[in-house]
Amino acid sequence: LVCHSVLLYNYKMMSNNNNQQLADLLFPGGCTADWYETLYAPRMLPPGAAVTRLGPSPTGFIHLGNLFMAYVNKKLAAQSDGVFLLRVEDTDQKREVEGAAESLITALAYFGIRAEEGVCFEAAGGGIGEQGTYGPYFQSERGDIYHSFAKKLVSEGKAYPCFLTEEELGLIRAEQERGKLPTGIYGAYAKYRGAGADEVKRRIEAGERYVLRLYADRVYSGLPIADPGTIRVRDGIRGELALPRNVMDVVLLKTDGLPTYHFAHTVDDHLMRTTHVVRGEEWLSSLPIHIALFEALGFAPPIYCHTALLMKMDGGTKRKLSKRKDPELALSYYIAEGYHPAAIEEYLLTIINSNYEEWREAHPDAKPSDFVMTTEKMGVSGILFDLDKLQNISKDVLAHIPAQELAGFLTEWAGREKPEALPVLTREWDTLVRALDVGRGGDKPRKDLSYAKQIFDFISYFFDEFFRREDPMPENVPAEDVRAILTDYLASYDHADARDVWFEKIRGIAEAHGYAAKPKDYKKEPERYKGHVGDVSTVIRVALVGRANSPDICEIQQILGEARVRARIGAADFKGL
Repeated sequence: LVCHSVLLYNYKMMSNNNNQQLADLLFPGGCTADWYETLYAPRMLPPGAAVTRLGPSPTGFIHLGNLFMAYVNKKLAAQSDGVFLLRVEDTDQKREVEGAAESLITALAYFGIRAEEGVCFEAAGGGIGEQGTYGPYFQSERGDIYHSFAKKLVSEGKAYPCFLTEEELGLIRAEQERGKLPTGIYGAYAKYRGAGADEVKRRIEAGERYVLRLYADRVYSGLPIADPGTIRVRDGIRGELALPRNVMDVVLLKTDGLPTYHFAHTVDDHLMRTTHVVRGEEWLSSLPIHIALFEALGFAPPIYCHTALLMKMDGGTKRKLSKRKDPELALSYYIAEGYHPAAIEEYLLTIINSNYEEWREAHPDAKPSDFVMTTEKMGVSGILFDLDKLQNISKDVLAHIPAQELAGFLTEWAGREKPEALPVLTREWDTLVRALDVGRGGDKPRKDLSYAKQIFDFISYFFDEFFRREDPMPENVPAEDVRAILTDYLASYDHADARDVWFEKIRGIAEAHGYAAKPKDYKKEPERYKGHVGDVSTVIRVALVGRANSPDICEIQQILGEARVRARIGAADFKGL
């Protein structure tokens, strides 16, 4: 027994020496993992404070899922006096899109999402910068950090360099698929497990490319592939999960030395002291890998919160929102259309927590920040994104925003999306504010406008540069009657008339030209009249605003001013109307 113990001790010492030699060969010099642990010390935050992060990859357009995650992360941190940080996960440099990080920050800022820490716009110059003491916050700039923890794993025999070529990997996959085995590198397929420092050095000097892999069996004491065992993880949204333990020798560092997402986020979430990781359910299948990496590194994992996928109704079926099919998935859609950030926030909270609408009904005047969000109230099946519901909520939100503030929002939109309108709206600011305020007073303010583009189209007739006659005159009013009605209207027009006086004049014009002074009179004896006073009012409305439907004409005239009213009524020849 003594001899056996001595032999075992000598074997472990030889193995440890070989591991350390291999680690020093692969990662000569540099700071140690322990040094980084000291540098990024635990945060000094109140008990229960959440540290959350948004970690987008700059490889494509910014979408609704990013915004959904951002709201959840920011709210979890804000309501617990914690920290919300923005980290750019840019290690897939082949797919990186130039300017994507800037677009991301701009889009999030539009919706009122600003991280307290991480990647941001610098105060001076407007370029991309960073704030906080746990950076760098671009993963591409954290290479030395990843290498120090990779070296730690190699020195402990938990990671190894793998020289399998693309051709060899293809052959292994084909063999596994034929045998209906799990695909990946494990067990007998892990050809370079245990390779000594001398062999590794020879291969590197020969120019052979390699990746660094996790030595899964070393982490899990040799569990067989046929029975990997089970891990139990408590998900912040889904409760306790039972998942198969990872047995794959997953890649930690790629051939270019950059980390995979799996390895980078493990190291970063630990060093940045992240407490909650909110991400989509598509990452559930990777959770065993991530738990394996936390165990291998000796880190306590954060609380993972896997949200349901964003879905939409397509006919009678519910499907996942698609980048290809659904323009409303892109955040640029909402910015271009001019949805108000407050409306987006209000809507997203209704799909983030199932009890938000009940809370809103009980607290109609409260701020969204007063609502306490819980991950337990988040859905676990497909979250239905309903654009119609968003527009209805937006109508209600806009109805409660003062006209002066709404005018500012509209001019900001015009500056981005309709620059030719900006000088007009700025020059005629008072007209703009009054136009936006039409019908918004009283106990039941009008609620028919959802977003800036729609609002501008609706009020554009107030401005001569954008005034168009879009609708025809009523079919039952011949051209000669149109001219006569408008000639009489212009002759009798007095800008100072009260509403009742003004309308009595229109009734008089109607009767003078054979139209009933009241719709009910026309309904009783349609054969006696050409139409009714409503048709005459429509003639005036089309001439004045270019549309058959609009808010109260009397109020519109007061906003347009007498000169503009007379110019529009008198300037047109109305041929073909």
